[in-house]
Amino acid sequence: MHIPVLQKEVLQYLDPKPNENFIDGTLGYGGHTISILEKTGPGGKVLGIEKDAEMIKNVSGRKEIKNFKNRLILENNSFVNLKEIVEKNKFKSVSGILLDLGMSSWHVDSSKKGFSFLKNEPLDMRYSELNPLTAEKILNYWSQQELEKIIKEYGEERFSQSISRKIADARKIKKIETTGQLVDIIRQGISSSAAHQKIHFATRTFQALRIAVNDELNSITRVLPQALEILNKGGKLAVISFHSLEDRIVKNFNKDSNQKQLATILTKKPIIATLEEVKENPRSRSAKLRVISKI
Repeated sequence: MHIPVLQKEVLQYLDPKPNENFIDGTLGYGGHTISILEKTGPGGKVLGIEKDAEMIKNVSGRKEIKNFKNRLILENNSFVNLKEIVEKNKFKSVSGILLDLGMSSWHVDSSKKGFSFLKNEPLDMRYSELNPLTAEKILNYWSQQELEKIIKEYGEERFSQSISRKIADARKIKKIETTGQLVDIIRQGISSSAAHQKIHFATRTFQALRIAVNDELNSITRVLPQALEILNKGGKLAVISFHSLEDRIVKNFNKDSNQKQLATILTKKPIIATLEEVKENPRSRSAKLRVISKI
């Protein structure tokens, strides 16, 4: 079952009212969008942007969405192109924008693209088929130094040097094509004590590859100024991040916008999930919500 992260808190801060327009830059399975549409009738619209064409199909098929189809505009695109998408759809008077930077449960559980280290799948990790770069290409063709750099920087992995060395050694013998192969290689590149930590030992390397494949950090940096520009005065920009690198970009952007008197910070500290939500949806445990209001 799809559970939108921090749904109550997102609604509290965005505060959608009847006939207001919103943008969901990361539509996913549509959970946040549906909750916004419920609050913005009879005339409020949501522009839902989603990179993955398969996810657009999934959302279109949801029976809850069919109640709102005249008020929901679906766009199979990247939020990096936000201004262009807004202009194309003549989507005006925007009261709020939501960016939920986490992977959807569908990508982990059902996409068969190698996002999870718990299943043996092809090493794809792309959100969009239009992206020519896959995790398999990175693992087999990027230099050992480049691999070490992304695993260290994007995964914040202390064994980045030995893991990248093991990857370079393994691919000389056999092409690395599946998540199962990669997990075995990572296991060889870490200490025995690290293999039994609470967080799975492959988590950081898989995170690093996903970020590199989808150019995630650069995408966040590019979308935030566009989002603030598009908003009405008093409009809210809410961003949910899931790891420290994303959160740092959002935090610094908000601080900078506040110093330039472009926005007011509404969340002095990031909002995190309650213990009850984490119990119900363990993936929410690392979520951080930051919100600003345009001046």
